[in-house]
Amino acid sequence: MNGGVQLGFDFAATRLVRVTPSRLATWRDCPRRYRMTYLDRPSPPRGGAWANNTLGAVVHLALRALFALPAAERTPRVAAALVSRHWTSEGFRDAAQAAEYRSRAKDWVADYAAQHGSDPDGAPVGLEQWVSVATDRIVAEGRVDRIDRRGAELVVVDYKTGRRTPTDEEARSSQALALYAVATERTLRSPCTQVELHHLPSGQVLTWRHDAASLGEHVRKAEETAGELAAATDELTAGGDAEALFPPRPAPRCGTCDMRRNCPEGRAAATEPEPWALLAP
Repeated sequence: MNGGVQLGFDFAATRLVRVTPSRLATWRDCPRRYRMTYLDRPSPPRGGAWANNTLGAVVHLALRALFALPAAERTPRVAAALVSRHWTSEGFRDAAQAAEYRSRAKDWVADYAAQHGSDPDGAPVGLEQWVSVATDRIVAEGRVDRIDRRGAELVVVDYKTGRRTPTDEEARSSQALALYAVATERTLRSPCTQVELHHLPSGQVLTWRHDAASLGEHVRKAEETAGELAAATDELTAGGDAEALFPPRPAPRCGTCDMRRNCPEGRAAATEPEPWALLAP
């Protein structure tokens, strides 16, 4: 073939490892939790609902519905009503506590609508948008809370509802946000280097603009982690020892792990708090 190399039928292309930021983070935190969450079948029983997770899910649903509306309809009143429409009380101590945090969530989303709902510089082009990008070693994919178009560029927006206000450093160092930016650019075919954390309780927006080098470093680290979890998974499939390949990593976070009931080391490492303990006071 004119001096070229002809590939035989026994040629095997490199297998790409399909990952999400959540899978990568779970592996880094605790390989045992990774196995129980993603590999074990049937899946082990999980813990119950956490009030802070319920609160975050409601706010995300309300904001998704809000930004699906025309800009003129994204009023504070509509925003508050969307919280009520999506509200659930799972994980809260009692009806009184649930009502208090429902009121807080309505205020957060109403204030957010007043500040950002009709922003002429931010036209949403994706809500809960699934994005994906393939490198030489992985397929990184995930769902982005919101993608804005600002001028010729796209911006990844991630909502936060935790008790602690994030920092610009967290926006910079977040592997999830970096992978979302790379995947957004590939999926929607527009430049995307800016990522933002929008913290609803404080009203703060934490911003970071990546460059090619910083995004490349996040991708490289994701490929490293993906290689580790894929190798362990392959060995397990070949009959390897699950406990040796996927050891626990006991830490204070074991107190809120949804797999702690299946993990003696995790139960010994940390006491399980009440389901509402992680709510902001």
